[in-house]
Amino acid sequence: MTSFENAQKFFHNCESLGGWEACKDYVAENATFGGQCEPLVEMKTVEEYVGWMAGFGTLAPGCSYDLHASSYDETTNTALFFATYKATHTGEGGPVPPTNKTTHAHYVYSLKMNDEGKVASMIKIWNAPWTLRELGWME
Repeated sequence: MTSFENAQKFFHNCESLGGWEACKDYVAENATFGGQCEPLVEMKTVEEYVGWMAGFGTLAPGCSYDLHASSYDETTNTALFFATYKATHTGEGGPVPPTNKTTHAHYVYSLKMNDEGKVASMIKIWNAPWTLRELGWME
């Protein structure tokens, strides 16, 4: 498989809440993660992020995403995915009881691939406050 094919598999498995078992074959050991928004700022590895995503899905059973665009830059070995996350907070857990409110949140994954075609680092670009307000978790 090419680096872009591996990046695509990783993206879809992660966003489909497959957890680490579904994603680990596409990720380099100790792959780093970054996100300049709460609640992601403390996460340092892709594995942590994948686990967080799978856990977030328990708060919003039936959540889904629409992929709008993806690309791969061979010069920098970077894959980009632009999507919208759609979820309704109906599951137990989270900072407040289920609100039954829905979010449609735009986000971007930037995946730097290594020479073996695996995710070496990931950055998620996401307006978390927007999402949290839509879900009724903050004002």
